[in-house]
Amino acid sequence: MMYVFVAIGVIVILGSILQSTWFKGWFGEFQINLASRFFLDKNYHVVNNVTFPTKDGSTQVDHIIISPFGVFVVETKNMRGWIFGRERDKYWTQKLHKNHSQKFQNPLHQNYKHTKILTELLGLPETKVKSLIAFVGDFTFKTTMPENVTKGFGYLRYLKGHNQRILTEVENENIIKTIAQNRLSPGLKTHKAHVKHINRIIARKQTKKSHTTFEIRQDDDSNK
Repeated sequence: MMYVFVAIGVIVILGSILQSTWFKGWFGEFQINLASRFFLDKNYHVVNNVTFPTKDGSTQVDHIIISPFGVFVVETKNMRGWIFGRERDKYWTQKLHKNHSQKFQNPLHQNYKHTKILTELLGLPETKVKSLIAFVGDFTFKTTMPENVTKGFGYLRYLKGHNQRILTEVENENIIKTIAQNRLSPGLKTHKAHVKHINRIIARKQTKKSHTTFEIRQDDDSNK
């Protein structure tokens, strides 16, 4: 009987992990990394899960792909359902079923910070550092997306669509070296510190939102 309870416990824990945001994010990044290893040739050098220090904490880049055709900064999204969003919208919408939808930050805006950091760090013009959003999962785009927002292996077509050489071999070697020298040491400690930083940002936003709502309600009450 004990083995039955242990098995049930393992299944419950495993189910919780598989449904967690952390696992979905990790699995999405794993798919992109695996596809890159198999389908990109030696012109492309892939660096995964790169955390850079910032003035207020840190920022994490899912993938940086260095090539003669530019430096591609890749933000991965593993999602399901219907995805609505436009390039200039602050938030996009994920609709899971008829009565449930949720907002998430426009990944183009999210990735802008990453490309900005890389541009400054590497001393490159913006034309040589390109933002790429790679969605994976069981989802459908319900609005027309920019060409650098891709579905599945579409990110590979986007990469290979850039075939004009704009960086030399020496420049690429220096880029790889600079990234290695300036990133935080990969590992659990760095990951935990970054997650803690993200949680602080979320808490501040929630507090600010609560204060704004409270002020609006006070104004409403005073006008009664």
